[in-house]
Amino acid sequence: MKEQLTNTALLVMDMQEQMLKGLPEAGPLIEKTAKAISDARNNGMPVIYVVVGFRKGAPEISFRNKTFSARAATLKQVDMQQWMKIEPLLAPAENEAVVVKRRYSAFTGSDLEVLLRGMNIHHLVLAGVITSSVVLSTLREAADKDFQLTVLSDACLDRDPQVHTFLVEKIFPQQAEVTTVEGWINRK
Repeated sequence: MKEQLTNTALLVMDMQEQMLKGLPEAGPLIEKTAKAISDARNNGMPVIYVVVGFRKGAPEISFRNKTFSARAATLKQVDMQQWMKIEPLLAPAENEAVVVKRRYSAFTGSDLEVLLRGMNIHHLVLAGVITSSVVLSTLREAADKDFQLTVLSDACLDRDPQVHTFLVEKIFPQQAEVTTVEGWINRK
């Protein structure tokens, strides 16, 4: 039986042009993600976009944050509106929300949880880059917040294919249903 679509949202996370540029497998990922977005829209399911971004000068980046502080100098110099631009082939429709986060998890530094409560969403379908960052962090936090979770394994990508495989085969199934875009579209 198809999930209750009115209580389910597809989260499209960090599908920013700048993030996808350095990923060799971005083409197939974009194609699969576009297919998932189309299916969600065709079935009346909300699609929510999540991007990582900062204020001018990136004051949100602490020197104590090992990952983000290593990129702080670069991020302080970029045009943040350009940095947060979503891949045009996956662009949000006029009525779709775009949430700005400040760390890996889609919840950290954003209003995502308030938005989900307001929309009465309790099932999240996750797609995003990078598997070991935004997908992993969001999955863990969402599970702790008692969301039902589905991960679209081929609508996620990591720089390290072995890490991606390990996460989707060994770690994610402990807290989420893991399926392909095609499997999700053909759910019964």
